[in-house]
Amino acid sequence: MQELTFKSLKGKVSDKEWQLRVDLAACYRLVADLGWDDIIYTHISAKLEGADEYLVNPFGVAFDEVTASSLVKVDLQGNILDDTPYAINPAGFTIHSAIHEVRDDAHCVIHLHTNATTTVATQKRGLLPLSQYSMFSLASLSYHGYEGLAVNDAEKLRLQNDLGNTNHMLLVNHGGLTVGASIGDAFMRFFDLQRACEIQVMMQSTGQELVEIPQPILDNIKKQQNIVNIGESGGQKIWPAMLRKAIKLDPSFMD
Repeated sequence: MQELTFKSLKGKVSDKEWQLRVDLAACYRLVADLGWDDIIYTHISAKLEGADEYLVNPFGVAFDEVTASSLVKVDLQGNILDDTPYAINPAGFTIHSAIHEVRDDAHCVIHLHTNATTTVATQKRGLLPLSQYSMFSLASLSYHGYEGLAVNDAEKLRLQNDLGNTNHMLLVNHGGLTVGASIGDAFMRFFDLQRACEIQVMMQSTGQELVEIPQPILDNIKKQQNIVNIGESGGQKIWPAMLRKAIKLDPSFMD
């Protein structure tokens, strides 16, 4: 059995980079705990402040094994900037690099292949206004058609255009994606998207006629969210609690 060996970077990078590494490693662990991971596939990326440099998971390491020091620093082309024995999955980073390239506000990108987001993404009408969770996503939701494995650079422009200024995306036949100004924001948005999709699939399984939320209420949700958040995003509010949960699960992610 091959043992994982990560050279500790604590004290060897800036305090801001170290905190970003801790937050991102915690996000990977939480995604694994929630059952949203795809073994070693799919990615969560985070941008370092003041540079076109990004942190992403080392290829071959499971989400519940990721640590702050194991995360790999890359540029937009996926070139590794760290002294690390680990590579990244360049095909997996294609989607992330496309978004980071054009969305300065997308400091974190979460792309996962959950059963619920893939199921709803592949329905002809997509996500429906059936629950309060769906309203959070529908207020800023886009779709991108399936083009096969994300290895074609030509797909980047189409993905960028489809995402536009939205913060939630359903990739048809593929999965879900959220972006955020912080890891907490992107995580909270994926939580809402995932719950909305899970609830929709459960509702549809009853075979009963469903009541959709009226469009005027959906149109007003952004204004209501601003009142609830009182100038601070839901991700910023919830992330400290998520960090505490990650520590309770296994504090080794902070190594």
